[in-house]
Amino acid sequence: MHPKNIQISDYNYPLDDSKIAQHPVSQRDKSKLLISNSGVITESIFENISQFLPHNSLIVYNDTKVIRARMQFRKPTGAKIEIFILEPLQPTTEIQNSFAVKGQCEWKCLVGNAKKWKEGDLSLKMQYLGEEFTVYATKGEVIGNSYRINFKWAPEHLTFSDVLIATGSIPLPPYMKRDTEKEDVERYQTIYAKHQGSVAAPTAGLHFTNEVEDSLSKNGIKKNYVSLHVGAGTFKPVSSEKIEGHEMHTEQVVINRQLIQDILNYKGKKIIAVGTTTTRSLESIYWYGVLLLQDSAAKFHVKQWDPYDNKFAETVSVDQSLLAVLKYMDNNGIGELHGDTQIIIAPSYNYKIVDILITNFHQPKSTLLLLVSAFYGEEWRKSYDYALKNNFRFLSYGDSCLFFKS
Repeated sequence: MHPKNIQISDYNYPLDDSKIAQHPVSQRDKSKLLISNSGVITESIFENISQFLPHNSLIVYNDTKVIRARMQFRKPTGAKIEIFILEPLQPTTEIQNSFAVKGQCEWKCLVGNAKKWKEGDLSLKMQYLGEEFTVYATKGEVIGNSYRINFKWAPEHLTFSDVLIATGSIPLPPYMKRDTEKEDVERYQTIYAKHQGSVAAPTAGLHFTNEVEDSLSKNGIKKNYVSLHVGAGTFKPVSSEKIEGHEMHTEQVVINRQLIQDILNYKGKKIIAVGTTTTRSLESIYWYGVLLLQDSAAKFHVKQWDPYDNKFAETVSVDQSLLAVLKYMDNNGIGELHGDTQIIIAPSYNYKIVDILITNFHQPKSTLLLLVSAFYGEEWRKSYDYALKNNFRFLSYGDSCLFFKS
């Protein structure tokens, strides 16, 4: 069945608010771990995860860094206006470069209480590294349910990253019904976060500690990274009855050359993806290679339905695809691929690269749950039922599970 015809109601389960973790456990690697392999379920503590992973495999993390995307302004009247930055527009659309911009920039933003902000600039005075500065916000044209917002600040030697550190706050998911607290600055961030750009954490990675990484290394497990910058669309619910009515969000992704080479070198061994964002990134590499084999100048942009509608892919092996990507990079003298992916992974999808999935427990009727079902089949229900009955904690700050491809 083409996934367009999937009824999202078939991917529902009862999730009471009491099951949703509102805070992290005291230590990252003390969260519970559910292991599900061929329908057999066991449980452990995350710090023991290396015991369940095969020797000489490759683990891939998403090293994106959550930005302080929520900015709170007040009008002279006292009305509070929240600006939630989504994606850069000027002077660059590259997320990883946009935070080094100085003096002025434009972003696509959500605006809370926009009806109270009809005209005029907003301003905010702050201290940063002992220096006082002022940031100004000007509302521009409407873009869907968002706005074009121009930011200016003085002194101009500060970067936009500095501005956000001083004025912004970490955006917690909407199902965490509380304000951001001090602990979230550290805990809603992976220990290996490097490249700024996400408005939500790649939460499967929140469980990892240096001790866990050391145990993986001692087990002969090699590591590498992708950077997929998680957008607000990750929380967008599927509101249509069938999946064909859901427009998947597009997210920027960066792939390094060594990762592609590592995947080729690990042929016949296991590739472990930490989280759904890493999974979407890895699978998107294959689909970009398919596009390159059809057009050697194709841009790295994987569309939502490419995996289901591109018949040419039926003749393309993983090796052929990845070698096409490497050839493109070598011909253009680049060590990193910058592109974007809109890929939706749903039942009937044939995984090309990922063999083992480490992930959290996801919301009912979500595209993330579809991805898990595509990976593990209908056994996901048995695993989720077990988790609900055995006091596992759900969603971003919740516990984790380890799935082996069905």
